Amino acid sequence: MRARGRRWGRDDLAGDPLRVARSLLGAHLVAGPVTLRLTEVEAYWGTNDPGSHGYRGVTPRTEVMFGPPGHLYVYRSYGIHWCANVVCGRVGECAAVLLRAGEVVAGHDVVAERRPGVPVRDPARGPGRLTKTLGLVGEDDGASLVGRGAPFALYGPPEPVPDTLVRTGPRVGVSGPGGDGETYPRRMWIDGEATVSAYRPGKVRRG
Repeated sequence: MRARGRRWGRDDLAGDPLRVARSLLGAHLVAGPVTLRLTEVEAYWGTNDPGSHGYRGVTPRTEVMFGPPGHLYVYRSYGIHWCANVVCGRVGECAAVLLRAGEVVAGHDVVAERRPGVPVRDPARGPGRLTKTLGLVGEDDGASLVGRGAPFALYGPPEPVPDTLVRTGPRVGVSGPGGDGETYPRRMWIDGEATVSAYRPGKVRRG
């Protein structure tokens, strides 16, 4: 398994989602026997961000996004697959980072059972694939990433990913103002990583 840094606490995951998103690149997310090295993320900032689920305020679905930091916000996308976010907003402040892609660095045998026949680069190449690979489901919404007894954990990389390898751009599948890459270049990824997902613009729904 690739080397990893120290385990992160709540303070490491609290604050500006752009800062947290940047720090998550190269970090290791541990879910039971499976560990991913994160290679692609997207930042969302609540009521300041028309691309965020929390843009219009607290709802039963988005309550977890409004803090405290250090928890998972897990939601169903288009009724098809689960997506997982790291909550970084303090209580009452909506902020989260979507986990878009990662490299499997531990638990390969478990991943092979969960994702049979999937090419090496693809088990967690995209947010829906990532949750399947980690075994995350709706019941994990609100689960803690910090503290003793937490079911999941984040470890920083042994060294931060160099700025020269970090790329930014528009978020995948986000339509309307929140999908404007000039105003909201909030997708971040590590250049040259095969596990990074392909960009697709959002489609405006009609009707």
